[in-house]
Amino acid sequence: MAWYKITEVESIPSMGSRIVKIGEIEIAIFKTKDGSIFAINNICPHKQGKLSEGLVHENVVTCPLHNWDVDLASGEALGNDSGCTNVYESKIEDGLVYLNFITK
Repeated sequence: MAWYKITEVESIPSMGSRIVKIGEIEIAIFKTKDGSIFAINNICPHKQGKLSEGLVHENVVTCPLHNWDVDLASGEALGNDSGCTNVYESKIEDGLVYLNFITK
């Protein structure tokens, strides 16, 4: 595991996201209304929609393709839907967002 410096917290819009690529993996970094940061694969577990283009509400993002709700903390689909996408540990230090990511 390694911590990667990603971006300044202020560069992520509230209720929005930024995308980062690490190797072949595209990760969406979300900032919720309360300022919490979540990192999740940028792929919906349903039809691989780009979660970074979805709507953020509370700690949930709604996929823009078929309105599946995905929990940003666990990556689990909510409601009657099932499926999961990877989440990544993140931290904020000195106004910068870091991701803990396993490299191969």
